Amino acid sequence: MKSIMTHDAPAAIGPYSQAALKNDTLFISGQLGIDPSTGNMAEGFEAQANLVFHHIKAILDASGMGMSHVVKVSVFLKDMNDFAALNEIYARNFSAPYPAREAIQVARLPKDGLVEISVIAMR
Repeated sequence: MKSIMTHDAPAAIGPYSQAALKNDTLFISGQLGIDPSTGNMAEGFEAQANLVFHHIKAILDASGMGMSHVVKVSVFLKDMNDFAALNEIYARNFSAPYPAREAIQVARLPKDGLVEISVIAMR
């Protein structure tokens, strides 16, 4: 296994890698809407979600992959009322055929985030 890291995404908040590459499969840890230059959470759902996708793209790029390599997406929402906004942002970042996905409302996210997304990508 190889750890993938980029300064264009926030550093891990605990003892884990931004992403782990095993053979041709990349597992990207849950990404939050944190500005990597300040360490502060962005204001509002849309700003956080846009940053999350920016981080995912940066980590994919650091591994030599892109959004078309993503096969599975896990979305964790603080409030399911943000589901429609998520779908709009999601559709701007992926194209058909879309990866498999689930979206789950959770009680709380790290740093009181509003959205966290992890992905699995394959070469």
